[in-house]
Amino acid sequence: MPEKAPRAHGHSYTADEIRALRAGLCRVDPALVIANTVTPEFAWRSRPAGFAGLLRLVAEQQVSVASAAAIWKRIEEGLGSVTAATVLAAGEERMRTLGLSKPKARYAVEIARAEQEGRIDFASLADAGDDDAVAALTTLIGIGRWTAEAFLIGAYGRTDFFPAADIALQEAVRIVDGLAVRPTEKELYARAERWKPYRAVAAHLLWGFYTAMKTGAVNITPPPVQSAPVAAPRAARKRR
Repeated sequence: MPEKAPRAHGHSYTADEIRALRAGLCRVDPALVIANTVTPEFAWRSRPAGFAGLLRLVAEQQVSVASAAAIWKRIEEGLGSVTAATVLAAGEERMRTLGLSKPKARYAVEIARAEQEGRIDFASLADAGDDDAVAALTTLIGIGRWTAEAFLIGAYGRTDFFPAADIALQEAVRIVDGLAVRPTEKELYARAERWKPYRAVAAHLLWGFYTAMKTGAVNITPPPVQSAPVAAPRAARKRR
């Protein structure tokens, strides 16, 4: 890995820095070479911080990119200003008319209430430690570890998270490692340990690789699928 230390939270890496970090990741883990070779240059996945940024991430989950953009546009136009106060004033039913599902509308209101009551302080997340930041976010209704990690990577520039529950990341690692099935979330967290302290850079690389593969932008021959070891036959029981 490059000798330079991870940047402070919120830093946006330059193209040259990302290029160097990608090369460093490949040196410590040659399996990533297949992804790095075909993945175009990418920028950091930045997103707004604070309440509005988290609500937008919730709104975007499990819908297409086009649908996510349309829903968020309706929310912005419907509320005027996306704040905890405007969401609480709208209520769950109004948030549903703006495009959120019933569960997401509930999450939106509950997150807004948590901020209004001081149970979450988005400003303090910038200086909180990684574990503390995740713990603070996952106390919110509707916010799991994947959402917390993805939010901290994009909104606060955290460099050492790897959202292992992400299906795209699981599939990308399956391909570069030549696995027959996707690694589980637990397995992928363990796999990502070797990418510290730049696990989020590895995630960006694998996201880019997955997108390139899915859209047909690149066509590669993946490594041979690793076969599970064949169990030795049990010894025949002796006849009495």
